[in-house]
Amino acid sequence: MVNIMNRLCNSLQGMKPVILMVFTQIAYAAVNIVYKLAINDGMSMRVATAYRLTFASAFTVPLALFFDRKKRPKITLRVLFMAFLCGLFGGSLFLNLYALGLAMTSATFMLAVLNLIPGVTFIMATSFGLEKLNFGVIEGKAKVAGTTIGISGAMLMTFFKGVEINISSSKINLLHPHQDQNGHMGPQHVDFSNKLLGVPCALASSCSFSLWLITQAKMNQEYPSHHSSSALMSVMGAIQSIVLALCVDRDWSQWKLGYNIRLLTVAYSGIVTSGIVVIVIAWCIKMRGPLFASVFNPVQLLAVAIAAYLLLDEKLYLGSVLGGVLIVCGLYVVLWGKSKEMKKKIQLVPLQNTTEPQVIEVAIMSTPVNHDKCIHNYQSQTSAIENVAYDQRLVVIE
Repeated sequence: MVNIMNRLCNSLQGMKPVILMVFTQIAYAAVNIVYKLAINDGMSMRVATAYRLTFASAFTVPLALFFDRKKRPKITLRVLFMAFLCGLFGGSLFLNLYALGLAMTSATFMLAVLNLIPGVTFIMATSFGLEKLNFGVIEGKAKVAGTTIGISGAMLMTFFKGVEINISSSKINLLHPHQDQNGHMGPQHVDFSNKLLGVPCALASSCSFSLWLITQAKMNQEYPSHHSSSALMSVMGAIQSIVLALCVDRDWSQWKLGYNIRLLTVAYSGIVTSGIVVIVIAWCIKMRGPLFASVFNPVQLLAVAIAAYLLLDEKLYLGSVLGGVLIVCGLYVVLWGKSKEMKKKIQLVPLQNTTEPQVIEVAIMSTPVNHDKCIHNYQSQTSAIENVAYDQRLVVIE
């Protein structure tokens, strides 16, 4: 009975990263739904972004002060500048472009475009010299092919509709027309089919996020403190977003938060997704690696597609389904190529104490000895040495 309980506990412990990553993708999917509801309610997305990063700063700064109180690196001007860039590319610019694209397209389309981020990041990293193309090997061909497949899927979703797919006739439409205090239709209501500006904003948001990934990698080398780095990024992004929103949205009624969908949107997106979820993903990456965390992105796309179809009355077309499948396939091809490349790099690491010849000392004794026993001991020691070297090779390859 005790052994069964121990095995059950070990299984649950091993499943913890998987369960947490599934819940993080569901949490991200919920952000798209509440954002759509806030847009339909007439809330300015610039104000929503400013509030979101403000809530995120209020949540991450105390965590950084607590966890990094004894090991916080020195904050230099270079660190502040890199934090400013991280707050711009991964915070204010990315969220504003994403919200604008979400307002003009659909939640499913925006999530599909976000799955292009690995391919866009690969293109940018190759252009900046941070990534090698290596088209002559299978890994390089896989990364190029995956990027091409993903971009083709995005183009298919953009320019091809196809037949409408009806899964269920009983749907709930949470998007009601926004009305002002006099009962008239509000001017904030957005035509979700306007893709003329929405598609460029969606693609620009993916490029901005890819720039943040590249900048964050440099930031981690310069300032290797994750809690403090996240707090600096949130504060910089909040300052940028507040300045932008104050310059553009001078209607102070937009800044009022009551007990409604607007408060729920900014509080949930700031505390949960920009605070708790980021910490959970960082823990999962530490436990299983970045490749493990990346393969769960399609879960978010699936969750948003189902929720938007059932709750927001968004139409589901054949082109969207085929384009989403191509994007997910391209994502996995890129990740497969990257994983094979990383395995080769690990195998090329020189092995210590395995290539050098083993020195065996032979003691010459004047007394008679049992030669058979000496030969047996010599073979045992040599076999043990070979097994140690083989075990070391296995550890490195895995």
